[in-house]
Amino acid sequence: MLFLALIAQKIHNYFVSLWSEKNMKQKFDFSAFWEKAKFKYKLSFLNENTLEEVFSLKLSPLSATLLLAGFAVVMIALTSVVIIKTPIRNYLPGYLDDDMREQMLVNSLKTDSLEEVIRIQSSYLDNINSLLNGTNKVATMPATDTTTIQVEEFQKSERLTEFVRTYEEEEKYNLNAPTSSLALPENLIFYKPVRGYVSSHFDLKEKHFGIDIAAKSKESVLATMRGTVIFAGFEAMGGYVIELQHPSGVVSIYKHNAVLLKKQGETVNAGEAIAIVGNSGTLSNGTHLHFELWNKGTALNPEEFIVF
Repeated sequence: MLFLALIAQKIHNYFVSLWSEKNMKQKFDFSAFWEKAKFKYKLSFLNENTLEEVFSLKLSPLSATLLLAGFAVVMIALTSVVIIKTPIRNYLPGYLDDDMREQMLVNSLKTDSLEEVIRIQSSYLDNINSLLNGTNKVATMPATDTTTIQVEEFQKSERLTEFVRTYEEEEKYNLNAPTSSLALPENLIFYKPVRGYVSSHFDLKEKHFGIDIAAKSKESVLATMRGTVIFAGFEAMGGYVIELQHPSGVVSIYKHNAVLLKKQGETVNAGEAIAIVGNSGTLSNGTHLHFELWNKGTALNPEEFIVF
């Protein structure tokens, strides 16, 4: 047992001395490494025929490392500037800006319009082709007595006039009947279509059947009530126009938009974005929204129903 204890002590002392030597060596190696890092080397370029020195460069490993690091930093900075300041950033995820989205929406609308025009022209050419080939079936109308048709139409018109007169006479004292075409349900709530101020008011004498609301560019146009899009397209004077039919019989019209966000036939909720404020159309002279309200064919003054 004493023999084994002596062997263990010897092994312990050996590893302790070895560890101490290793630490000393590491300290020595570190100082040597630092000296080597600062030591300068000369890089010479010689003429192959005359062995004359053409160009030389003195660099230490430390200065070469710093030079490469500085070059890498400059390259990273230049790459970042190129990505941020040029359209290349639009090809990176997360960099698609509002102008690009707006342009994409405009292009999408123009594509839909071109497809519709192509479909109509194709149908027109097919009809012309069928007429030229004699394959088109022309609807025929059986011969009738023109005098008989005119007499029947006159009698129908006379009966219709009598019915309208009788109905108006009966409903004249009905308290529940609307007194005019401007009567609207009292529970209707109209949302403000856009944030801004009224720059031009409703004026029937000047045939200005709505109001102009000056607003910031790219401001969202909101549906004044829940309804269905009955028209969404481009007009020469009104620019990009969208019209909504509401359940109460009211029709709202929004003109001079930059982009239309809804298509014909879509249902929208009150306060939902349907377009972007713009300056489209020949009648527009600045960024604004022309807003109209109609009820039973009569133009209404929006300022009587909405606080702007």
